[in-house]
Amino acid sequence: MTENIAAAKRTIVADQKKDGLSVRDLILVAVLIAAGAVLKLTVSSFLNFAGMKPNFMIAMYCLAIILTRPKIYQSVVIGLLVGVVSQIPMLNATPLVNIASEMVGALVCGILVTVLAKVARDNKTCQNVAFPIIITFISTIFSGYTFAMIVGVAVAHLDPLAVFGVYAVMVLGTATMNAVLAAILTPVLRAVLKR
Repeated sequence: MTENIAAAKRTIVADQKKDGLSVRDLILVAVLIAAGAVLKLTVSSFLNFAGMKPNFMIAMYCLAIILTRPKIYQSVVIGLLVGVVSQIPMLNATPLVNIASEMVGALVCGILVTVLAKVARDNKTCQNVAFPIIITFISTIFSGYTFAMIVGVAVAHLDPLAVFGVYAVMVLGTATMNAVLAAILTPVLRAVLKR
């Protein structure tokens, strides 16, 4: 009888993974997005260094995608939710631009998680600290440069290469800070999830 219960649990878990995010995953995504918004409103300005500071919204949705491993289209939906939350006036000085940039960042994050998980093929490699660092760094770069290009071309009517050059250092600094944040928080969140 114990074997039947264990087999049923494995089947339920497999079915949940096929269908996408579980209820637990959705709760984790919501909590991390809310935490990112609160941290951006409170702590972010204190960590500003030469225009570079961690973008807690990006770091938190990257963590959510890394930990829950949603399907790629679900990652884009997570990015859309973060973009919509970013429309709160105190979180955003450029309305609507964050929606596109966060969707691109989340798309890249979802693709990297899917590809690296398939390449690694074992859970031990995916548990490696480098996994969230690389993914968060690259996703932040894509999100940041998408933001810069939209602001430069659509809003300010500037040359995209000039905007790219201005934002180059700031985006790299933010990506580095986000990667460090992911490296610190991922083991903690994984330990909490195991409980």
